[in-house]
Amino acid sequence: MQHRRKMFSKLEMGAFAQLFNRSGYVLDFSTADFNAFTMNSIGVPLCGHYGLSKGKSMLAYLDEADPIDATRLLLDLFGYYEFHFRPEFDSAAADEFNSYKHEKGKRGLYAKCKEIADWERAGASYLQPSVRYLQKEFSSEFMNDRISLLMEMRESDPTEAIGKSKELIESCCKTILGKIQISADKNWDLNKLVKETMKALSITTETVTGNNREAGIVKQILGSLSGLATGVAEFRNEYGCGHGREAGFLALPVRHAKLAVGSSITLVEYLWETYNWRSGGNQS
Repeated sequence: MQHRRKMFSKLEMGAFAQLFNRSGYVLDFSTADFNAFTMNSIGVPLCGHYGLSKGKSMLAYLDEADPIDATRLLLDLFGYYEFHFRPEFDSAAADEFNSYKHEKGKRGLYAKCKEIADWERAGASYLQPSVRYLQKEFSSEFMNDRISLLMEMRESDPTEAIGKSKELIESCCKTILGKIQISADKNWDLNKLVKETMKALSITTETVTGNNREAGIVKQILGSLSGLATGVAEFRNEYGCGHGREAGFLALPVRHAKLAVGSSITLVEYLWETYNWRSGGNQS
């Protein structure tokens, strides 16, 4: 069985919302406590932000939030639910059932949400910190949308995800070169574009001096980073979107799309952090 993508679908979010929503309330939270909880989870006090009831504020947020942020909130709420509402789903805790707090008939819904949450927790995305960093740093709405789409398509559309991985690297490199007033030649392929960007940022193997072990390791890593771009480009040319396909074309497995996405995000994060580092006057 393939692992799900690292964010909940709208249908999955609906299951959690149904478990938490209690006739306009969210579990046993007071308004103040719910504001504090959501502020700690996602940085937004939902009732204060929307001016609605706790249940309606939660639904409004789930409808418009980035899926990664919405998933984070729901997982945090699910952790709270498992700790405080055990009598609803665990027969061993039936003696603790409180008619003013707990509801009967939640066991099946809990089991469904538990399965979804366990998949998510088991595959907690190692990329999410990088994704959040890039979305924060890339102020362009276009770039943010591209990163979110890339994460979502890894499993839902692997072929498209491989193509978008190449486009993310291209966009990053062109953005960096533009900011330091270097024109990218329209005839450059991805490998050339990345090499010119690394050259502009002084992170090529030629810029590393010394013959000690540390210098050798740094050169090896820099060479590997450049190789990531070549690999992603070749992936895209052979298996990604952007080219016509024969009738018998078979898309690569999801794990290869994840490899392309992970590689592109790793490279883009490194390039962008280096650009910010250089912009601050640092040279080492």
